[in-house]
Amino acid sequence: MSHLDLGLIGNCSIAALVDRRARIVWGCVPAFDGDPAFCALLSPQLDGGDFSIELADCVGSEQAYVPNTAVLRTVLHDARGGSIEIVDFAPRWKQYDRFYRPVMLVRSIRPLTGEPRIRVRIRPLSDYGARVPEITWGSNHVRYVLSDFTLRLNTNTPIRMVRDEIPFLLDRELHFVVGPDETFTQSVSGFARDALEKTVDYWREWVRYLSIPLEWQDAVIRSAITLKLCQYDETGAIIAAVTTSIPEYAHTARNWDYRYCWLRDAAFVVRALNRLGATRTMEEYLRYVSNLITGDGTLQPLYGIGLERELHEEEVPTLAGYRGMGPVRRGNLAWIQPQHDVYGSVVLASTQLFFDRRLNLPGDTMHFRRLEQLGEHAFALFERPDAGLWEFRGRLEVHTYSAVMCWAGCDRLAKIARQLHLHERAQFWRMRADAMHARITELAYRPDLGHFVEGTSSGRLDAVLLLLADLGFVAPDDPRFAATVDVIGRQLRRGDGMLRYADPDDFGVPETSFTICTFWYIDALAAVGRVDEARALFERALERRNHLGLLSEDLALEGNELWGNFPQTYSHVGLINAAMRLSRPWQDAT
Repeated sequence: MSHLDLGLIGNCSIAALVDRRARIVWGCVPAFDGDPAFCALLSPQLDGGDFSIELADCVGSEQAYVPNTAVLRTVLHDARGGSIEIVDFAPRWKQYDRFYRPVMLVRSIRPLTGEPRIRVRIRPLSDYGARVPEITWGSNHVRYVLSDFTLRLNTNTPIRMVRDEIPFLLDRELHFVVGPDETFTQSVSGFARDALEKTVDYWREWVRYLSIPLEWQDAVIRSAITLKLCQYDETGAIIAAVTTSIPEYAHTARNWDYRYCWLRDAAFVVRALNRLGATRTMEEYLRYVSNLITGDGTLQPLYGIGLERELHEEEVPTLAGYRGMGPVRRGNLAWIQPQHDVYGSVVLASTQLFFDRRLNLPGDTMHFRRLEQLGEHAFALFERPDAGLWEFRGRLEVHTYSAVMCWAGCDRLAKIARQLHLHERAQFWRMRADAMHARITELAYRPDLGHFVEGTSSGRLDAVLLLLADLGFVAPDDPRFAATVDVIGRQLRRGDGMLRYADPDDFGVPETSFTICTFWYIDALAAVGRVDEARALFERALERRNHLGLLSEDLALEGNELWGNFPQTYSHVGLINAAMRLSRPWQDAT
């Protein structure tokens, strides 16, 4: 049965998911949004869709990342005392003033104890599981001819053992390099060992420059690496998750394709990594956004990683779905929705560009003028109905969060203008932001209830209101915010998890907690002074990660079962932000 006890490997070009027994069950080529050649996670109707190293009589496994890297190590044990080690990674390192990050996975396998026997099964499928690809081979390679890409396996393993899936005794180290259809010009073993060393060095150097908190360092580092792996270097886009169609809970139609760049989600990622000092992600993301902004500054909620604007949604009949729970979807209809918070999201993601003196190319007046286009849209749209950040498909409403994000965009434009000494523009945007703030407060704060509401007409309560202080809309010590945090805790908390909202939506009442909402609640508790309560809840939230420290979008209300697309950038953003707020200062360690 499929599960989300999976590890993520990748190199900012591609990504793959590996289960506890070192079986690659998900991986798209030639990019995050491509054809899932490895699609076993979503139950293809044909056999295959995986890359497995099967140990005869396997009785157990251990799995962990090489510390501070995206390199995954799995040890399998058999019933006779034999064991093997499998090391998986996607090569990434700096070379010739750019990053070497090919469409490539490397697997190295070696015996540790006993006389282990293994079977190697490499069974990619094509066209979303619809077709077994044509297979050709040579003396040291196998080619898998997919519809839009040809995968080539180079290995020092006897090809017939791989081609015919013949079990054999593992008596030496073997290497498997799956990548583009290009002839190898060096030994496979030499390349694999060199690539491993360089990839480990790259990730450890990247982690070394993170400004991590004193406490929960391993959790923050793992989340930061996970966020980095979700950026597509070719364009700077940041995907919401590596997968499509992992349901939000059992037997629901809430199955969506998250392999695209939501400008809102990506802005959350940028701000979280900025807090850790990893500002290159911001610079690359803003390059992506600059290529999206049209002449009049209008923006969609999401785009393809290759700057695609149309992401037509369709169901994929050749994949039965996670545990057979379809439908599996390709594309996402949310690209046509009005989601007004997008304008403020981009401005917030850009703000540090104008203040951070470490950057080689800081924001300037020309960049500010482009952002002003977004501010004009934010001002025009802040009290108009939209689908909201949860992308309701059946209704439009004036959402407090969308309105506040529009305000935040105009507020930051005033601050940026002041930083650039554009005093007239600073005054212009400050007057607009102040007027918006007054109007939003009038719409969103209910004196009769004593707290803010998310649906300004319906009076709905929503966990996103927990962000009001973080966004600067209210002060953390504002009694209205404290009351809002309190009522959200009473009405939306379920055990140690938080619902987004409790009201029925297009698909009924939510049945799982939404992980980032739990972290928002933890952050808000700390902001209003309930720090001990926040720390205790944060510790329990960390215990609900999978064995490798990864999180999906949702969690079961009982137990620790992960649901929703995986790994989810939102969730890891929440973890980082909560840890940064709650951690004791570094001075405590000296």
